[in-house]
Amino acid sequence: MTTETKSPLATAAEAATYLRSTTQKLAEHRYRGTGPRFVKHGRTVLYRWADLEAYLEAHTFQRTDDRPVSA
Repeated sequence: MTTETKSPLATAAEAATYLRSTTQKLAEHRYRGTGPRFVKHGRTVLYRWADLEAYLEAHTFQRTDDRPVSA
């Protein structure tokens, strides 16, 4: 998908690929409340691309001993 045709919502599989993770790990993060924000539409879980990018930004560090910045 190109940027122009990309849906504003990503499936769990697309989000996992983008984050280089798995759908199972994303499900675990949803359960624990530690992952990116998500949208529930019925039983379907979707992610806004902006929320995935914000999650990456919040988990980007300069050094290994850096602490996460509170949002």
